[in-house]
Amino acid sequence: MHWIITLVIGGIVGWLASLIMKTDAQMGWIANVVIGVVGSLLGYWVAGLLGVVAVGSLLRFAIAVAGAALLIFILSMLGVYPKP
Repeated sequence: MHWIITLVIGGIVGWLASLIMKTDAQMGWIANVVIGVVGSLLGYWVAGLLGVVAVGSLLRFAIAVAGAALLIFILSMLGVYPKP
């Protein structure tokens, strides 16, 4: 059950990040899920390096979306993903 919740939340996070980065038209639902899950991990890792502790659920969600947006930016700079 935890995997299903992770995939659903990852899809929402990836979709929101694609809206922020204006790449929603190029992304499908599978890309949204992958970007959301991997981007969340990236966001929590970067937040930990910066000393940010996500206490509330709203801050955790914001860090996840920011990490997914950062991942879209990194992938577009590497040429793996279409530029926003």
